[in-house]
Amino acid sequence: MTYPTLDDFLSRQRVLLDKGPVALIFVEDDVEVATTLRHHLQTGFETVVAFMPDAFELPEAVATKVHRVTFDCQIASDVFAAINQVIRGATPGCWLYYCYNAEFLFFPFCETRSITEMLRFHSEEKRDAMLTYVVDLYAGDLTAHPNAVTLDKAFLDKSGYYAQARYLGNNSSPQERQLDFFGGMRWRFEEHIPWASRKIDRISLFRARPDLELQPNHTFNIEEYNTFACPWHHNLTATICSFRTAKALKRNPGSSFDIKTFRWHNSVPFEWHSQQLLDLGLMEPGQWF
Repeated sequence: MTYPTLDDFLSRQRVLLDKGPVALIFVEDDVEVATTLRHHLQTGFETVVAFMPDAFELPEAVATKVHRVTFDCQIASDVFAAINQVIRGATPGCWLYYCYNAEFLFFPFCETRSITEMLRFHSEEKRDAMLTYVVDLYAGDLTAHPNAVTLDKAFLDKSGYYAQARYLGNNSSPQERQLDFFGGMRWRFEEHIPWASRKIDRISLFRARPDLELQPNHTFNIEEYNTFACPWHHNLTATICSFRTAKALKRNPGSSFDIKTFRWHNSVPFEWHSQQLLDLGLMEPGQWF
């Protein structure tokens, strides 16, 4: 079903924002759009909303299963404003998720368990948000795949990730249970990445509440939402495997001509399986077995 504006979608389909989980997918270009939507449908989201321009086409088999909102994602602040508008329109407690096209959510044991099962367990642990790491995917051969995207021969970095304590404002003490995470191509090619865009942590899964607001750095105004675990034990985390940085580095003229390959000695083929991400320490099963 297609909606000309987000206001139209919210006025006609507010019932879909009752419990969730609802996936909000923002389409920036025409790369792997249908694949992204199919992946999240198969992951088990009750509702998938695609924010995308009218000019982009969708296969009928996908178009009939998603809610399509006409939207231009080129301005980052518009995307954050749309997410916050959905938060305000959702029933408090509704689970929401957001990502961009050519990004794919993986969580522990996602091959045999649904996103609904996982979030039910996470809710029972009194958690209202989940940390996700954005792990870069990239084509191994940029000559064969000049836009850096290929599903069959995708690579990721097996190491090179690190975390730093997070400080807010002039505070001399770090934030409790919060860290800034770095790594991947945003670290390896940092000379081409603005400082504000180098972090790879994103709170992509969260429960709506009236006073909640997503901020431009992918954190929330309520500090507990930005924590990676509760005070008493480790919690689940998830991973968003993303071609977004690779696309941007090849689309930008400055970086595109400087970079001949994204591969290095720590590149490994991506297996499209949660076990690989668990083995590499790129997500945490917590107490969920």
